[in-house]
Formats: sequence, structure tokens, C-alpha cells
Amino acid sequence: MNDDPVIPLPTTQRICPVCGKPANPRHQPFCSGRCADIDLGRWLKGNYRIETEEGPEERSEDSEEAG
Repeated sequence: MNDDPVIPLPTTQRICPVCGKPANPRHQPFCSGRCADIDLGRWLKGNYRIETEEGPEERSEDSEEAG
């Protein structure tokens, strides 16, 4: 009996966004825990960003008011 709550991938096989190998259902969308950790590290270092309309000055004023 398998008590693993992992949802299987759709019929089309996905590839790992970090290394390009086939994704593993246990670590989807990645192929392994290592690639998942690499991606998390990229997020934490700020390599991935979501662009906004606000400039650096606006953010610094907001942070001064909050602090």
C-alpha cells in the first residue's frame, strides 16, 4: 500500500526546469530534491524577480515608514 500523497504527473512528461531531465513525481516539477533546492536558492538570492512599476525610491520610503 502506498500512502504517498504525491499526485502523478499528467500524461505529457514534464522536464526539470533546472537541468532538463524528466521530472520525478516525488519532486515535481523537478527531477530531484537537489534541483528543487537549487531553484529555492535562486529565489532566495533574488535571481528571480517579479517586475513592478514602483521605483527604488518608493520602496525605501515605505520601508522607513514601516520601521
